Amino acid sequence: MASSSQLQFDDLDSDPTLINDDLRPTNPDQRTFSGLEMASLWVGLVVGVPSYYLAGSLVDLGMSWWQGIATVVAANIILLVPLVLTGHPGTRYGISFPVLARSSFGIRGAHIPTLLRALVGCGWYGIESWIGGEAIFLLLPKTIKESFFSQPVSWLGTSPLEFACFIAFWLAQLGIVWKGIDGIRDLEKYSAPILILLTSCLLIWSYIKAGGFSHMLSLSSRLSSSEFWSLFFPSLTANISFWATLALNIPDFTRYAKSQRDQIIGQSGLPIFMGAFTFVGLAVTSSTEVIFGNVISNPIQLLGQIGGVFTKIIAILGISLATITTNIAANVVAPANALVNLSPSYFTFRKGAILTALLGIAFQPWRLLQSSESFVNTWLVGYSALLGPIGSIILVDYYLIQRTNLSIKDLYSSSPGGAYYYSGGFNLAAIVALIIGILPVIPGFLQKVQILSTIPNAFIIIYNNAWFFSFFLAGILYWLISYLKGRQNNHQLRTPLLPDTP
Repeated sequence: MASSSQLQFDDLDSDPTLINDDLRPTNPDQRTFSGLEMASLWVGLVVGVPSYYLAGSLVDLGMSWWQGIATVVAANIILLVPLVLTGHPGTRYGISFPVLARSSFGIRGAHIPTLLRALVGCGWYGIESWIGGEAIFLLLPKTIKESFFSQPVSWLGTSPLEFACFIAFWLAQLGIVWKGIDGIRDLEKYSAPILILLTSCLLIWSYIKAGGFSHMLSLSSRLSSSEFWSLFFPSLTANISFWATLALNIPDFTRYAKSQRDQIIGQSGLPIFMGAFTFVGLAVTSSTEVIFGNVISNPIQLLGQIGGVFTKIIAILGISLATITTNIAANVVAPANALVNLSPSYFTFRKGAILTALLGIAFQPWRLLQSSESFVNTWLVGYSALLGPIGSIILVDYYLIQRTNLSIKDLYSSSPGGAYYYSGGFNLAAIVALIIGILPVIPGFLQKVQILSTIPNAFIIIYNNAWFFSFFLAGILYWLISYLKGRQNNHQLRTPLLPDTP
């Protein structure tokens, strides 16, 4: 029997252009994620090649082992705050990120933040799929890898053989995506212990082969004090932006949590998981200098050096599993939901997921992974300027303006009298704050992609701290504009679909 709250919602006169089964608030029967399952989700997300690659990149760029770990842990402790805060409305009201964005950006304006988040997700989907394709490439016989098809093509930017492996892995993921959120939950829950076991095996292998971790522990920074701080802040920003994507659309998952307690406990392990996996990445990366005579920060390349058919197959299967668990949960759900929100009458979660995968190819991920510099300072830092202001605007609106009170009815209503209709469905205050929050970061980004040769030093500093700068600038500006407009929350209908739980 449906709950009274669900019956109440079903009886509301919702606009069909704002709702379908994927956008509808979850009912109590759909709240099945326990704290353990939320934690398993994060284990599946954290244990992956990009996390490992990011940790190895810090050593590659000159940090010592402890500086790298401290940078990662500090970033994830900072990020845990917006993660838990943004997850709250998902659990309380059973709504996804696109629906939550309607309260701050307007029922039509919500397309702006959700599509920007989707764009980043599509890029990440391409990166993860490319990594999975590299794993398939490693399994190929040597004769094939040395054939004509493995020669790079200038206009493509990679070889036809590697591109074919990329497409093969890209296709393999669609089967899991087709099962929807339940398939994703089961995948994450059962994969987590396997990934922990395989990660432990890699750590033990490096320990034995390198004769302990003494080399890693003695590996000092190659940076002067000024060089370290010049690297630290963009690295901190990059690590925050690494999961800033999930910090935005975490309601897509917390809407399935049993209670607020479950979503908070499940997410609290993020700094621990990232710190532990960073230690593995840095320990193994540092050990490669002893084992092979040079630092190998890319785990795919490392597996190619390990040798042994059985070992290689197990390792490749592990990388594939880690890649799929991260890619589907982190990079499919948000873009798919954004497309559903764009046109509920046409898009379903499945259609949105397929378009996400297609756009992932267009990002040409092999170019983004060409070097540590392009991965950390161009890709990660660059998109943080988009996500920071969106997150702050949503948090300021929900906690300071709405006072955590949302009207479920008005979130699905296009009536001009609705609380979130604003000006033709767009909240101009949020849009102005978003644009102003992004603008100061653009010169630094244009310099990184070599469109501008020289820019004032102030813009370099702003770019290196893109997430922090855009987050606080947009949030403060949005609050000031809303305050000056005298906006008050006159719609005090508090309609969580579940009663508040500890």
